[in-house]
Amino acid sequence: MTSIAPRARGRVLPTMNEDGTRRWVRPRPSAGRWETRRRGVAWGLMALYLAIPHLRMNGKPLILLDAPRREFTLFGYTFLPTDTLLFMLFLGTVIVAVFLLTALFGRVWCGWACPQTVWMEYLFRPIERLLEGGPAGSLAIDRGGNRFHPRRLAKFAVFLAMALVLGHTFLAYFVGVDQIVLWVQRSPAEHPTAFAVMAVTTTLVFADFAYFREQTCTIACPYGRWQSVLLDSSSLIVAYDHRRGEPRQRGTKRRGATAGDCIDCGLCVQTCPTGIDIRDGLQMECIHCTQCIDACDAVMDKIGRPRGLIRYTSREMLAGTARHLLRPRTVIYPVALAAFLGTFVFLLSTKATADVTLLRGVGDPFTVSAEGRVVNQVRLRIANRSRADQQYRIDVAAAEGATVIVPVNPFPVARGRTETTSFFVSLPDAAFAGGEPIITIRISDGGTFDDTYQWRLLGPARARAGGDGGTGGGSG
Repeated sequence: MTSIAPRARGRVLPTMNEDGTRRWVRPRPSAGRWETRRRGVAWGLMALYLAIPHLRMNGKPLILLDAPRREFTLFGYTFLPTDTLLFMLFLGTVIVAVFLLTALFGRVWCGWACPQTVWMEYLFRPIERLLEGGPAGSLAIDRGGNRFHPRRLAKFAVFLAMALVLGHTFLAYFVGVDQIVLWVQRSPAEHPTAFAVMAVTTTLVFADFAYFREQTCTIACPYGRWQSVLLDSSSLIVAYDHRRGEPRQRGTKRRGATAGDCIDCGLCVQTCPTGIDIRDGLQMECIHCTQCIDACDAVMDKIGRPRGLIRYTSREMLAGTARHLLRPRTVIYPVALAAFLGTFVFLLSTKATADVTLLRGVGDPFTVSAEGRVVNQVRLRIANRSRADQQYRIDVAAAEGATVIVPVNPFPVARGRTETTSFFVSLPDAAFAGGEPIITIRISDGGTFDDTYQWRLLGPARARAGGDGGTGGGSG
């Protein structure tokens, strides 16, 4: 026996019709005070995104996520693999800041600063309206069934050009602008991996803004689903005032004495970029973009009613009570933010001006020369965190009879760079009779950095005992 699922009453999702087909959202633009403010913020953010790879701070890129070298540069400071704690504190600060921002101002990130919203509503959708003739023109092309309509092809061509710009800019965050310029002038065959990353990014950007669009917010992004955790009854939201607007009555003439201010014109639905009806209450799909506020305010002005039927408010205020700014989460989040940020700043300000890492030589842990002496290679990696080029002096205190060879001493390291050198310690075989000797290594720049490290040498004693080559050593 088979059963047939009941037909859904209305739309299950704002981007899906009752029969399960895609419902394309073509929002009607609504001018107003909030739109003007959002446009200014969006243009500033788009300019910032395109400009950041070109900006420098303390002689370094403002942001450079160099994954192959495992170095992340943020605001002129480079996080190395040894900075895991600092990097986690930085991420914790950002996450708690987002939580606090949401508790106070709702989904202001989604509506005002999210790249998906900013690029979709202030670049790609305006291009679409210009080339296809607004929502009505897009709908006419849809109903015409011509997939190769000249206007739509022109739109896709411009979309692809914009996606290429965004794809190359995205790649610049990982390799730097200078490298991008160099690659653009050469064949992709010379840098296939980077070209593949750019091509995939461009394809994803094009597919997102040409096809997936608002479904990124309503289906793919988890932020909306966190509302039940991040928002409370005092959080700022964009909402419809049911007490003032209901009962609805269409038209402006011969309105009943009990009719609410809502004339059921539907403009708040037509202008919504995610296709919802704000009058149905707080919804996961609502990104608090304020377009419905501007649309409704314009209608209220025309019918002579006060603005604010749809407005920034809170569920407490809609219920007729005062909004509580001081509540558990607005106390806990700032305390957590201060703890994360304070610890981060303290560790950053007290961190040494150089990071030193000691490593075993590549290949055999040690070699035995023709004279019977045991030779250990020690690799020394120095990261110069100071704001000037440095010359690092390498001094090694070893056991009696040891010979130390330091090919480059002092060892130069430019500011913000990480360089590796090697030195060799040679001891007679008898020095390992009582175990593995320990040497002391002193690294100094002659100024603010001066530190010592203990390092265990490997020799025949461990080999005869069947050891694995040793794990001794240290880093600073």
